[in-house]
Amino acid sequence: MLNPKIALSEWKKKGHFIEVGIQSFRIYTQELGISDAIPQETALLLHGFPESSFSFHRVVKGLLCDFKRIVLFDFVGFGWSDKPAEDFSYSLVEQTDFTLGIWEKLGVQGGHLIAHDMGNSVATELAARQVQGLLPSFLTKQILSFTFTNGSIILELARLRITQKLLLSPWGNTLRFIATYPIFRHQIRSAHGNPNLEEREIQRLWEATCLQKGHRKNHLTIQYINDRKRFEKSRWLPALKQLKVPVHLCWGEDDAVARVQIPHFVKQRYCPSASISYMPNVGHFCQLDNPSLWVKTLTDFFKIHKILIPS
Repeated sequence: MLNPKIALSEWKKKGHFIEVGIQSFRIYTQELGISDAIPQETALLLHGFPESSFSFHRVVKGLLCDFKRIVLFDFVGFGWSDKPAEDFSYSLVEQTDFTLGIWEKLGVQGGHLIAHDMGNSVATELAARQVQGLLPSFLTKQILSFTFTNGSIILELARLRITQKLLLSPWGNTLRFIATYPIFRHQIRSAHGNPNLEEREIQRLWEATCLQKGHRKNHLTIQYINDRKRFEKSRWLPALKQLKVPVHLCWGEDDAVARVQIPHFVKQRYCPSASISYMPNVGHFCQLDNPSLWVKTLTDFFKIHKILIPS
């Protein structure tokens, strides 16, 4: 059911580039399955920080057992997509605008949103636009469900790593000169929360981060956390209360950054209708830690709520 482990170069061959926005940034995208599948049979994937679409390489085959189309891409500043040092703020609002621009170019009319880490924050901005009636008209079916996996959507409950805090500080620009694999590896393991993440997966996360010298721009791409401070309580969490579609909080219990208290708090305070699925012995990078359990947990939710169309 799961994809075999593949090299980063093999993953790149599966996708293509499109130009998006007034800046005409080149964005790496992938479409798997049938391009004209209806929204009810479409999965829309959003990756996290410091990752890329490659973080889903071990689960897309499993998702194709239930979805006929999967759409995924590298955010601006990540993976093979352009990594501008200027003319882009790396705000979540801009990343959301580009997400919608990518979907429009790919002919997406709607689908089931599955997000991880930073992707969760983009998903909450999309939720805000959906409840306010501000999604563009090409999304005729809108977003049919929201699945959030291991991300700091309640910032006060998150435990940011020291490197994250330093990158957000006035010294973040200087830190780009000392970005090395040993430091990266330590922070990934520290954030993950258990020893299960394979060394090869960490190496490939690093390889993807280093594309186009992206490891020198982490102080830019991490700025999305400042947007969480600004909009989380005033805009994004209230939007979750108003969503009229299924919401799924799918969490690896061992996460040391986006701790397991987060989905409980979201359901208790903001989204009582949400479903929570806890994945035991799974850390922050959940789809890489235990891909088979990740796929099963997601598809069980879709089937229980009769969201998927029977084959």
